[in-house]
Amino acid sequence: MTRRPRRNRQSEVIRNMVEETTLGLNDFIFPLFIIEGQNKKIEISSMPGINRFSIDTLLEEVNSCVELGVKAFAPFASIPEQLKDKMASESHNPDGLFPRAIREIKKNFPDVVLMTDVALDPYSSDGHDGIVENGEILNDETLEVLGKMALVQAQAGADIVGPSDMMDGRVGYIRKVLDDAGYNKVGIMSYTAKYASSFYGPFRDALDSAPKKGDKKTYQMNFANSREALIEAELDTQEGADFLMVKPALAYLDIIKLLRENSHLPIAAYNISGEYAMVKAAAQNGWIDGEKAMVEVLTSIKRAGADIILTYFAKDYAQFIRR
Repeated sequence: MTRRPRRNRQSEVIRNMVEETTLGLNDFIFPLFIIEGQNKKIEISSMPGINRFSIDTLLEEVNSCVELGVKAFAPFASIPEQLKDKMASESHNPDGLFPRAIREIKKNFPDVVLMTDVALDPYSSDGHDGIVENGEILNDETLEVLGKMALVQAQAGADIVGPSDMMDGRVGYIRKVLDDAGYNKVGIMSYTAKYASSFYGPFRDALDSAPKKGDKKTYQMNFANSREALIEAELDTQEGADFLMVKPALAYLDIIKLLRENSHLPIAAYNISGEYAMVKAAAQNGWIDGEKAMVEVLTSIKRAGADIILTYFAKDYAQFIRR
């Protein structure tokens, strides 16, 4: 045999030289959960190692991450039930929990990047990403609320807004609202191919944001479809998106690759709560090596074509490479 691929695997140095995919801390955005109160840090039972933070303890968490080299964050707010209504009014309250948290993070850590969530479900008494009327999710009426929400977040200091609602036309609507208000430097990371997935459960536990009735299949994508993702990507690009995101990531590596091969925009992938929880649960039961599985999962997402990975493993990975 003249062709022996094992020659390039015979030592660690050679393996490292020919390694095709590398992970770095610059690849990650770390999601964080915020709650009202003071001196609160409450672990989410379905997401071992991930906590809900009051703003004061959140700042401590951000500081510890920055010291490890993680400098991009995606905060999410858990809103008290009494503040939720059918129009998600609290979502654009400039004095609400979420804008206050953004302002505090940016005041204390001006160089970090914050990518914020634009969707109604954490603020809606119906638990849906859009306004609900007679069981129907209203698309165009929802856009106005999303625009107000994105503007309040930009005013608070968001660097990138992330519409995760999957309403048609929301990227263009938000872009116009931001530009008209003078926030043309604020980027949009569109949740372009967000699928109706069974892996969201722990996240909905964290925010208490599950739909009160029905499901999200009239706006989130059918997990059996891939070509549809190209339609969404084309529309989001035309409307002014700066990044395209695939969510979930691990069961959708083919979609990440598909968008990477058909777009010049940066591609993000959200390694979501259920994917994180599976690895953690298996590791706690001694069925797998959690650290090795973490690295393999994240590498697979990067190898598929993701430039950016939103992952609950970000801090764990930073500690791993520090060791």
